[in-house]
Amino acid sequence: MRLGTLLRKDVPRCAELEQELFAGEDPWTVPMFVSEIEAGNYYIGAFESGDELVGYAGLAVVGAPPNAEAEVHTIAVDPRRQGEGIGKALLRELLAKADAVNAVTFLEVRTDNESAKGLYTAHDFEVVGLRKRYYQPSGADAHTMRRPSLTEREGRTS
Repeated sequence: MRLGTLLRKDVPRCAELEQELFAGEDPWTVPMFVSEIEAGNYYIGAFESGDELVGYAGLAVVGAPPNAEAEVHTIAVDPRRQGEGIGKALLRELLAKADAVNAVTFLEVRTDNESAKGLYTAHDFEVVGLRKRYYQPSGADAHTMRRPSLTEREGRTS
């Protein structure tokens, strides 16, 4: 598997995976992905055997050091490939981008998604809030999670 920049040609596969993974919610569409890429946000794909997209992730960064903030917009892995470390690799790549600008990083995750919350907790995220009925149309709640900036994390170990 290799990680690389998500291109417009990859977007239809992203939308297919969205439909499969988030059918009970409001899955992202091709225009939504295109809009994110064209806005200059950081989107990457996980590719197997050439160009087969098996996962994707996106991050937006606003501001500049020392006040930069990042938000993980999405991480998704083909259900047939989950549990292989692809999501972890995608997350680590996003976090490296956030660390490069010393950004505090935020994300939302379903309160009942224990595997994702475990992954995020293992990467220094902590729950800082609750968003009631965040996901639609299901009305599922989300936790807001925060990962301190690189400077903040290094200060903890000093």
